[in-house]
Amino acid sequence: MPEGPKVGQPIKLGRFQKRFIRAVYRKGIRRAILSIAKKNGKTALIAAILLAHIIGPEAVQNSQIVSAAQSRDQAALVFKLACKMLDLNEDLDGLYRYVESGKRIYGLLMNVEFRALAAEAKSTQGVSPVLIIFDETGQVEGPTDAFFDALDTSQGAYDEPLQIIISTQAATDNALLSRLIDDADNDEETVCHVYAAKENANVLDRKAWKASNPALGDFRSLPDLERLAKQAHRSPSGENSFRNLNLNQRVQKHSPAVAVNVWNANSGNPDYEVFYRQPVYAGLDLSETTDLTALVLVAREDGVIHVWPHFWTPGKTVQDRSQKDRVPYDLWVKQDYLNATSGNTVLYPEVAADMADILSGMNLELLNFDRKFMKMLTPHLSAEGLDIPLNEFGQGFISMTPAWAATEAALLDENMRHGGHPVLKSCALNAVLKKDPAGNKKLDKAKSNGRIDGMVALLMAVAALETASGAAPVASPWDDEGFSLSGLVAT
Repeated sequence: MPEGPKVGQPIKLGRFQKRFIRAVYRKGIRRAILSIAKKNGKTALIAAILLAHIIGPEAVQNSQIVSAAQSRDQAALVFKLACKMLDLNEDLDGLYRYVESGKRIYGLLMNVEFRALAAEAKSTQGVSPVLIIFDETGQVEGPTDAFFDALDTSQGAYDEPLQIIISTQAATDNALLSRLIDDADNDEETVCHVYAAKENANVLDRKAWKASNPALGDFRSLPDLERLAKQAHRSPSGENSFRNLNLNQRVQKHSPAVAVNVWNANSGNPDYEVFYRQPVYAGLDLSETTDLTALVLVAREDGVIHVWPHFWTPGKTVQDRSQKDRVPYDLWVKQDYLNATSGNTVLYPEVAADMADILSGMNLELLNFDRKFMKMLTPHLSAEGLDIPLNEFGQGFISMTPAWAATEAALLDENMRHGGHPVLKSCALNAVLKKDPAGNKKLDKAKSNGRIDGMVALLMAVAALETASGAAPVASPWDDEGFSLSGLVAT
């Protein structure tokens, strides 16, 4: 044990660790994934496995070994724990040498070199490792990662290389680790052990604690986890973080406007024939020319709102923005969930032409739009011969409060069918609620590079639908820039 109350004593592996190691060290296994909650001995297990390959029975003559972390601090932690283990075991004297400044350990018997690498250091040149241990890959937000890919392709010199990923789960299904976990069932060369609480588990449920913390009561403190759970229960703003880090669930640390389970409950496929039988209503968010443009159509039949979203993005920059935003725009284009226009910006003539095709044969009753960029699109709509009933829709509390209320009600009652459209889902999970002092609500971004255009367009479309049903907007004085508390007299 490198540190803690049992420092210097031999490590005793937990059952889940033994089960994982026995599953990994079999012929034909090239990748292994162990996903557990925080404080379940991930880093110490990594250090112990590394030493088995540096100076132990898994050492390969003249080989390289790498541990890969997203930050320098995490990479240094693995290195330091391994060095402490070596220093505390006199039987290993003379079998190794380590260089603290370079975060390297050398196994002298088999001439093995270990390096601790960090993604932020971008130092993968010249690396050809027989073993790579990826630490906390769940911190990678997008579906791809240049650091991971560089190391993944660096093992070509070996017939039987090995990758071991030990991490808490990522926050979303679209993240790199989530995709690796979901694909593991289809890969005979991958071992995958995931310990996580059930999706709808209560944060105070001790069965959920045990499911995600296999070391609980052993080297994971039960009182500490209980304290964190009660804190999350009292403070809803911290619940998502607790679920992700301590229950090992795929939950974003910010609280999205729509809970993931609520959104998924409305993922039934829309009946597209409804759009040709019933009146259609739309929301259009043009956003910036280098961003997403979203057109969302809705139509209601038998109390169910059917949703048909359409998105556009600049085709020439889609690859770069996929890397920058860590969002698979390029994949969505290939899957026809996202339309790529031919330039470096969203070309409005192409958007107008597509809209003419999309709306052909439909009875479009009303299209709500954000006025910011509409002047750039209107001439092209006219050129396509589109006579659309347009309505300028404000983006403040006065307009968005009833739009959000109607959308939320449909989602909570499971009266919406959006088909699980991945671009729309991404927008939904990026959106958070912003409230004014009067309790009115509108959507905002959870982070600067998050796109919420599709969700804004959905709210505008639902608002158009409800306008036709006679719903009245709820006004907020805080939409008036001149409104002030000064001059008001307390009564």
